[in-house]
Amino acid sequence: MRDLARRWLAASQSAAGSEAQEAVLVNEKLRIALIQFAGADGFTSLLRRALALASAEAPALKSAAVSADGRLEGLEQLATLPGSVSGAAAVAITAHLLGLLVTFIGEPLTLRLVRQAWPNISLGE
Repeated sequence: MRDLARRWLAASQSAAGSEAQEAVLVNEKLRIALIQFAGADGFTSLLRRALALASAEAPALKSAAVSADGRLEGLEQLATLPGSVSGAAAVAITAHLLGLLVTFIGEPLTLRLVRQAWPNISLGE
């Protein structure tokens, strides 16, 4: 899932965007698809768990939070960190979110939801 998270973040990268901004964009696109699938509370719970797991490996995420409607908040400080640190944090949260999805709903359905949120991404299949 880490490789998929890296590809997804790279595919969404804009010229002016930081990795943290791209992580927010990617998770927002996935949030929309998953709320349709699992409801707002289901997605928010999943993202909170992904953030907790990612914070253990990327301490820069400790000040981040998930709002009641499932949006990532508090990632602004990542923009001030070296690219490798902010990139690792962005990959970590996205990878954990995708990993949790695979655990709960399986890889085929997870990939279908990823395609729904990001139709032009290459999933390496």
